[in-house]
Amino acid sequence: METFSFPHEGNLMTITGFVDLWIIHRRCRQQRPPDLSTRTILLPVYSDVDVCQFGYKGILDCRIEHIGNHRHRSDQFTVLVRGIPLCTEHKAHGCCVDHFFSKHHPYSYQAYQILYDGKNVEELQRLAASIERKIKMLRQKARNQNSGFVLCDIFRSNVADLGMHEERLQEVCHQIRLLQCENILKQKELSVAFVSFKSRLGAALAAQTQQHVHPLLWITEFAPEPRDVLWNNLAIPYRHLALYKIVGFIAAFLLTVFFIFPVTAVQGIVQFEKIKKWFPPARAVQLIPGMSSILTGYLPGVILNGFIYIIPYAMLSMASLEGCVSKSKKEIKACSMVFYFLVGNVFFLSLLSGSLLEQIGESFTHPKDFPSHLASAVSAQSDFFMTYILTDGLSGFSLEILQLGLLIWHLIKTHIFSKGTKIDPYLYGFPYYRVIPIVSLAILVGMVYAVIAPLLLPFLILYFLLGYAVYVNQMHDVYEIVYDTCGQYWPHIHHYIFIAVILMQITMIGLFGLKSKPGASISTIPLLILTILFNEYCKIRFLPTFCHCSLQSAKENDDRDEMEGQTEVNRENAINAYHSPWMRPVNLGQESSSIQPLVWS
Repeated sequence: METFSFPHEGNLMTITGFVDLWIIHRRCRQQRPPDLSTRTILLPVYSDVDVCQFGYKGILDCRIEHIGNHRHRSDQFTVLVRGIPLCTEHKAHGCCVDHFFSKHHPYSYQAYQILYDGKNVEELQRLAASIERKIKMLRQKARNQNSGFVLCDIFRSNVADLGMHEERLQEVCHQIRLLQCENILKQKELSVAFVSFKSRLGAALAAQTQQHVHPLLWITEFAPEPRDVLWNNLAIPYRHLALYKIVGFIAAFLLTVFFIFPVTAVQGIVQFEKIKKWFPPARAVQLIPGMSSILTGYLPGVILNGFIYIIPYAMLSMASLEGCVSKSKKEIKACSMVFYFLVGNVFFLSLLSGSLLEQIGESFTHPKDFPSHLASAVSAQSDFFMTYILTDGLSGFSLEILQLGLLIWHLIKTHIFSKGTKIDPYLYGFPYYRVIPIVSLAILVGMVYAVIAPLLLPFLILYFLLGYAVYVNQMHDVYEIVYDTCGQYWPHIHHYIFIAVILMQITMIGLFGLKSKPGASISTIPLLILTILFNEYCKIRFLPTFCHCSLQSAKENDDRDEMEGQTEVNRENAINAYHSPWMRPVNLGQESSSIQPLVWS
């Protein structure tokens, strides 16, 4: 999770920006909350452009300060290298890494950690863990039977099964140790390595420089945190990543297309008058007082939220297909996929399948009339989005508090798949890919309807206040820190807000045209152009520092380490941090290796 404090430069922000920043950058337990008395939550005297600029600069300052305060992190000294060629002399990748960096980075290069294909070891480790769980279950069953009155044959059978599983566990552990031998590992080297440097400056130069004239050889980038690495994806050849991305894009596109059907069905419920024409028995609903209002108002939002609840998890699985090297990159990618999915299917498709359902053909034959049709559709769907915001606020936040979905999944894994309860605590990281897109969609709806249906704004403010209270509690007491990206979610949030502003301005152009006010409609066009230009300015001014590490900051942090005497400690940590999970010593079966004789009653 994002874990750093807020400097005062970021104080100017709207309520939407404030909630997003709190969600992204609030530390779970260790950091005190920002001083809310110094915050201005709603400043109408400032434009959205001023707010976004100050917010972007504030988060940028937070990122630089946070990196400086966490100088012990190993990823600041480490570079991920892919596309390593095979050494022609020794027929190995490892020695090639040492020769290359010793020659081209002689003063900053320190050590390397080559990676190996550990699929077989990982499978054996899972098998050993499964056998160990069975042994624990048999031991517990034996203790229960030993304390009561049971048949001797059943007891002997359990003892025999226990001995068989312990022997099997010893064999599996022996196979794991054999596969971890140096001679065996040399045959399974991958063209990927983690290279550590003596200073942050050397790591920054190596990570952000093209190392070879061939762009597919010696590809370097900053290494993710050790706890953030997806080790299995590192085995994917770099030149195959483009194919993996295409597969992930096609899967997300197909899901977006097939989701049209449930959204269209939900919007059909809103058009109750048409349902009565198509299905006359539906008129019986009118006999129950208030039932038709519930059916057309609240029920569509409930159904739509039910469908949307599973979308983030599906998109996360599709983002996994792209071969991201870290959990944070995978979740950032899933976050963008979910946001565009919600904009396309919840916002636009809700409009098209509602009021514009009978005008689609006319819109295609007369494209110049489409803005006015869009403005008319947005106005007609205000009640639906109002109930959608209420439903998402009341049901979504309550489910977040109860953790109902994760609790059900935990019970399924425990009792149906027989995986047992792990020794580790039942904790998960904060679901950025699920929270940020839904909150961003609420921002989009609020901006578009701020002028068309101002009655929506009080409900939206209530929505953000509920979300503020819920997520502060969740970050304090529920979710665990899984990774730290130092604020790299913020450029994506800024982009989502920019899309919301653009859609609002386009809708205003259509609305003014619908109201027969051409002067106001034409005057909105320069504002649209200025917003686009401002977004490009933000990309040039702020975005590069989020994507790269400046040499100035790296040198300043190195100097601070020398002053505090932390240089050698950080170097040693960087060398020992990146070890593959299947290279760690085998600790399974230690309890069961010393078999105690069972006492007969």
